[in-house]
Formats: sequence, structure tokens, C-alpha cells
Amino acid sequence: MSVDKWNAIKFSLDCFYIKKVFDFFRNFEIEPVLIKGYSIARYYPQNKIRNFLDIDLVFSDKDFPRAKSLSKSLEIDDILIDYHLELRHLDTVPWANLFAKSEIIKLDDTEIRVLCPEDHLRVICVHWLTDGGEYREKLWDIYYIIENRPADFDWDRCLNSVSKRRRRWIVCTIGLTQKYLGLDLSNTPIEEEAKDLPRWLIKKVESEWQKELRLEPLIIASYNYKSLIQQLWKRFPPNAITATIDCEGDFDARTRIFYQIRDMFKRLKF
Repeated sequence: MSVDKWNAIKFSLDCFYIKKVFDFFRNFEIEPVLIKGYSIARYYPQNKIRNFLDIDLVFSDKDFPRAKSLSKSLEIDDILIDYHLELRHLDTVPWANLFAKSEIIKLDDTEIRVLCPEDHLRVICVHWLTDGGEYREKLWDIYYIIENRPADFDWDRCLNSVSKRRRRWIVCTIGLTQKYLGLDLSNTPIEEEAKDLPRWLIKKVESEWQKELRLEPLIIASYNYKSLIQQLWKRFPPNAITATIDCEGDFDARTRIFYQIRDMFKRLKF
């Protein structure tokens, strides 16, 4: 079986699971919001399949405990579903506002709730940064959601619903997509602003892209002693991009070291 055919089969199976989980939770009057994965894949060209490893579902603070409890009777491997308690570090706009602006899209005969494009772009930019900028290929998510954005895309909501620091994070991530993937930002309010990228950020992402060892969850690495040691070393010192995001830091600060130290102690829970 060719890789393309396998990817198509996997994509169809994942879509089946998405429909199943939405139907399941709605039977209990719980309305999740899908982020990443399929909600981004729909912006990709038809000839380019964007597969995903899991299904990211966001629940309100009120619904989250019940959703987790009910998930035990959901006939899908738990590994396939990532349960999010609202958006925590990924966004600072109140969940009630995000949910009110969310949209219903059709996946075959099932209605799926997703974030509006403006909020989703902001969230996926921050998510990309929390991974330390090491996944160059995931910048295509940002590329296609901007390239195929609706005509009435509200740049003010996307950029100015959060602090100036977070706004800078988002503009810089879009700027990296422009720089390395050729994203056309003409006729957008950040056409010139996105070109102003901190030198440390450019240096860091290019360094990450040259590394062969990719970040993976420690719980997975723990099954292999060598992998565990490699993953621990990869986390020390903390990735400068990740540390800046974790500490709600300033991309234009003179140094990253204070964010890295603070992030290290934060992760060790000292």
C-alpha cells in the first residue's frame, strides 16, 4: 500500500472517530470544541492530507470533570483523545467569549464545533511556540489557515484580544511562516510588522531544525533508558522559546536566561 493511500485511510478513520466523540458527548448534553487536527486540516488543499495523531477536545471548566468521567465508557482508545480544560496557557481570552464566537462546521453528516478562524490562528501560533519551534513542517498549519482565511477575517480580534506581548508572539510566528514558507502577507495589517523578527528567535528555530532528536513526552521515552536520558538532556537547559512562552515573557527582552531559569524551577515545582 502506498503512503498516500495509507494516509487517506488514516484520515478517514480519524474523521470517523471525531464524529463518534461529538455524538457521544452530545448525548450527555456536553459540547466540546475541536482544536488543531481536523479543524486545521480543512484549510489544506485537497491534494495535501494533513494527518493528526490525536483528537484535541476542549471542555468548559463546568463540563471537564464529567467529560473525563464519561470518557471511560467511550469505546475509543484514550490515547486518541487529548482532553483540554479550557485553553489554559494557549490563550488568555475568556473561555465564554471563545465559545460564543466558535463555529459549527459540517463533517459529513455531523456538526462539529471549532474555534472561529481568528481565535484558532492565535491558539495554533502559541501552541507551535510551546513546542520550542522545532517543528518547521507545522508552520504549514499557519500558512494555510491564513492563505485560506475567510474574506471577513477579523485581524483586530486575532491580534488585539490579548496582551501586547502575546500579540508579538503571534506576529513573530506568522513572520517565521512568511520568511521560511513564503506566506504572502500583502493586504494584511502585519505585512511589514511580521518582517521584524528577533535575531535570537531566528537563530533558535534554525538550530532546532538541524537537530535529529525530536522532543517526545517523557512518559513514552521512559520505556527506553537511552531515550529517556536523551530526552532529559534535550530539556536542559530549557528551550529558550518554550521558556519565554511558559513565563509569559517578552520576545524583545535582552536575554532568555532568566526565563529559562524560572521555567526550570517551575517545571521542577520548586
